[in-house]
Amino acid sequence: MANTDSTRPRRTPSEWVVLTVLASLVLGTGTLVATFGPLLAVACDTCQDGVRTTGSTDALVLLALVGVPLVTLATVAGIFLPRGGAKAAGAGLGALMVLLVALLALGRA
Repeated sequence: MANTDSTRPRRTPSEWVVLTVLASLVLGTGTLVATFGPLLAVACDTCQDGVRTTGSTDALVLLALVGVPLVTLATVAGIFLPRGGAKAAGAGLGALMVLLVALLALGRA
C-alpha cells in the first residue's frame, strides 16, 4: 500500500483566493518599485531642474528594468507552486524592498 501521508490535498477555493491576493500584492509592489524607485533615486530638491546626476545610471536602469521584474515574476511563480504560498510571498516582498533600497543607494552614488 502506498503511503498517502506525504501527498498534499488539493487546494480549497479559499486558499486560491489568498494566493491570488498575495500575488496581486507582489505584482503591485513590484510595479511601484520599478516605477517610483528610479524616480525617487534621482529626485533632488536643491537641484535646479529637480534631477540629480548620478554616475551609476546604467546600473540603476538595469536594476529597475531587469532585476525588479525578474524578482516579481519569480515570486509570483513561487506563490503558486505546490510548496510555495506565503513563504514565497514574504521572501519576494523582502527582496523587492532590498531592491528598492539598492535603487535609492545607486541614485545617491
